[in-house]
Amino acid sequence: MVIRDARFEVSAVGEKQYPNNDIPEVVLVGKSNVGKSSFINTMLNRKNLARTSSEPGKTRQINFYNIDDKFYFVDLPGYGFSKMSKQEQVKVGGFIEHYLSTRKQIALIVFLIDIRHSPTENDVMMYDFIINTGFPCLILTNKADKIAPTKVDATVKKLQNELNPLKDLKFLPFSSEKKIYSEAVWNEIQLHIN
Repeated sequence: MVIRDARFEVSAVGEKQYPNNDIPEVVLVGKSNVGKSSFINTMLNRKNLARTSSEPGKTRQINFYNIDDKFYFVDLPGYGFSKMSKQEQVKVGGFIEHYLSTRKQIALIVFLIDIRHSPTENDVMMYDFIINTGFPCLILTNKADKIAPTKVDATVKKLQNELNPLKDLKFLPFSSEKKIYSEAVWNEIQLHIN
């Protein structure tokens, strides 16, 4: 996919701040530090459009990135470990839930999990929540560069068996370090934004 103009548009914590248009939204969901911001930078071939941090829990608002006025990447705050207070976690959880439950422009949810670990309890809860929204979902097993290339396909299948035994969702490997998986992901995204 050729991207001409990718730009950060707005950070939001509530409906009044969301972009007011009908452009489709590709939403990134995953635990803190799983690589949602790096995913955006890799897919758009940009270094620092989405700010990344080695410290979990840096994204605390819903960030909208406008891609050629054709669709948005929407980066949600991560769940699980972070240095947020319990009160702040509840608040952030509330606006994430509200966004996923009410936003009509969502075209696809991209759920990132870590290829190196079995899904956590929080991953399973988020998976169940996503399934109940009824939105199309693509699951990316991120950080595929951290395991041997010969083990990637088998590990993706194992994670699908654990999280999605019905096998009714697409699981793909991904790596921000090695951009070899980006094309397959773009193909999936394009199916949902056109």
